[in-house]
Amino acid sequence: MTRSVWKGPFVHPSLLKKIDKLKGATNKKPIKTWSRNSTIIPDFVGHSFMIHNGKSFISITISEEMVGHKLGEFAPTRVFKGHTPADKKAAAVSAETAKPGADNAKKWHDS
Repeated sequence: MTRSVWKGPFVHPSLLKKIDKLKGATNKKPIKTWSRNSTIIPDFVGHSFMIHNGKSFISITISEEMVGHKLGEFAPTRVFKGHTPADKKAAAVSAETAKPGADNAKKWHDS
């Protein structure tokens, strides 16, 4: 279920304060945040955030295409390292052994 339109997008109040402070500053440091559920609003465009993914902080610079999405969408929490070669080899071996076995079962049934 989505958030009610009359409530507006959720943005953590501390993020709004930090953005207001950085608007006049020339040296824009990244904003460190744990608020992954905050919605990106147009005021965030051009600022950089360091979003926590549960283990470390991921540096993100906000662009216009990101407006309306959540901060957490751009900091993945899981790392997919791919399928191991052992899994591929086991799948290939099981596929080869399944084919001849099916032929033998058919011959046994016909006899």
